[in-house]
Amino acid sequence: MRVLIACEYSGRVRDAFTERGHNAVSVDYLPSETEGKHIEGDVLDVIKSQKWDLMIAFPPCTHLAVSGARWFKEKQDGRQQQALQFVRDLMDAPIESIAIENPVSIISSRIRKPDQIIQPWEFGHGETKKTCIWLKNLPPLMPTKIVTGREQRVWKMPPSADRWKERSKTYQGIADAMADQWGSNNKVFQMSF
Repeated sequence: MRVLIACEYSGRVRDAFTERGHNAVSVDYLPSETEGKHIEGDVLDVIKSQKWDLMIAFPPCTHLAVSGARWFKEKQDGRQQQALQFVRDLMDAPIESIAIENPVSIISSRIRKPDQIIQPWEFGHGETKKTCIWLKNLPPLMPTKIVTGREQRVWKMPPSADRWKERSKTYQGIADAMADQWGSNNKVFQMSF
């Protein structure tokens, strides 16, 4: 299967699919943190350049996440509208199966509610980080390993230059679940954006 991982620099989801035998490519403006097929650039150009079977997208949440709601008033200069249009463009991509991941955000009120909300503790990580997923022709992810010790590690991270990068990385258990469950998905589910 040809898998496009949009807006991913960590390589975690790409590598999970590659390890399971898929032709997976990540795309981001940042270089990849791991070896593997990666394109530095605009994912919308990459979508147009090839045929993809599956896209999992992690659009930047800077102007979307409700955790930053106190700054929404200053973002009425078009930044939020551009971020929402980018999400719409990803949702409208000519790809059979699509998953879009974001924290709790204005996507839910401005575009549509998510199909699923997951937590890291459902996939082997003893932490909380409510994550929304919007699906097209994919089933919801099933939990793989529910654990205790539910700490708010991501929310409590101290300020640093790389805090945003660390907060945006996909948990390995979630990346593995995506590859295991969506990589072997032979049935087309009729869910549509």
